[in-house]
Amino acid sequence: MKHLSLAVVGADHPNKSGPTRRFEIAMCQPGEAIDLRPEPKNPADPQAIAVYSARGIQIGYLRAERSQLIHTAMRRAGVSAIFQHVDRWGCTIRAHLDGTVPVLPQVHASRADDWPPPGSEDGWWPDEDWPE
Repeated sequence: MKHLSLAVVGADHPNKSGPTRRFEIAMCQPGEAIDLRPEPKNPADPQAIAVYSARGIQIGYLRAERSQLIHTAMRRAGVSAIFQHVDRWGCTIRAHLDGTVPVLPQVHASRADDWPPPGSEDGWWPDEDWPE
């Protein structure tokens, strides 16, 4: 597995300074560079990997179950990442685990206008008819 999409969580937690994580996520454009920074001194999780936008603002963390994989890839060949899209939990990034430049995955034309987006099972769906 050389490339994968990764969830970035913790968007609702405040940054120490600067704009909120949700605001910075809203500013990110698909394909924009993302910086992954290990946090070995993080008291909650020494395997934590913080995620920063191209402007150097923290937007969250990688999910804990992916941290070891990303740490290993960072030591071996380097990891490069780009912003993929906004999600209800924060956002999704695209990463290449061999150090090559990532590209956005192709979205099949039949899925481009899906609503709600895949993975959003909140039960909300617009009414087909609006009584007037």
